[in-house]
Amino acid sequence: MERMHAQAAQQLGVSCTGPAAWGWEGRTIGRRAVDQWLRVAAVPDGRAPRAPGKGIATAEAQLPDSVPRPRLFAVSGWSAHGYRYEAELTTYVSAPVVSAHRPDLDHDPELPAMWWASLRSAVSTIAEVRKAPRVTVRDKWIARAFPEFLAISAPAEVHRVTGHADLHWANLTREPFTLLDWERWGAVPVGYDAGILHAYSLLVPAVATRVRTVFAEVLDTPAGRVGELCALAEMLQAVSRGWYAELAPLLKAHAAALIAQGGIRE
Repeated sequence: MERMHAQAAQQLGVSCTGPAAWGWEGRTIGRRAVDQWLRVAAVPDGRAPRAPGKGIATAEAQLPDSVPRPRLFAVSGWSAHGYRYEAELTTYVSAPVVSAHRPDLDHDPELPAMWWASLRSAVSTIAEVRKAPRVTVRDKWIARAFPEFLAISAPAEVHRVTGHADLHWANLTREPFTLLDWERWGAVPVGYDAGILHAYSLLVPAVATRVRTVFAEVLDTPAGRVGELCALAEMLQAVSRGWYAELAPLLKAHAAALIAQGGIRE
């Protein structure tokens, strides 16, 4: 990955300094290049879900400037050693992420009211994008995941909006608020983004409550409950693969409580 990052820097004509920042399981590496950031991601050949840079490139093209995010300068893609590599050169974001070492929270970050207002505004603005670049949470997956991870039938109807689709605490910066990592953005069930962030907050009840309050008008609807259950099913799938052991009992309890509320048309 370090060699591939150096290759990308040469291709894009930038000089990187400072330590490398590694992503999930070492599949991404990023370094600063003056006022820019060069990130390289690796996906096994044959599993690349999109053309090089499509996620962040379509975000750059389709999202309004009011959504705080890194801006894109260049992309590059190539294959080597059985992997597909994608390089993205974006603006450097100096604000620290809310949770630097894990996507969930283990303490209250004590974010100000203005931060929460910025988050709500960004999610609402993204939802208004009419043509999403892809369907991120697919009906076929929902049809399998609901019986397997929630022990209920999949809903007969899923209402979708455009969403970030990876709204966790390592993808959100402190002030100034910025939304990072646009690889997955696309059409998601109503309430999915808020549901994912709530799930990642369950170890800190005060923050989980704040998420529900901020997104109440979405989550407290039948469509929003379906979207939140989609988020919980995804989290419980990750639990089945060995992730989020601390969160597991809370995820299961919250899913059971939502199901008990009813109003989900199977």
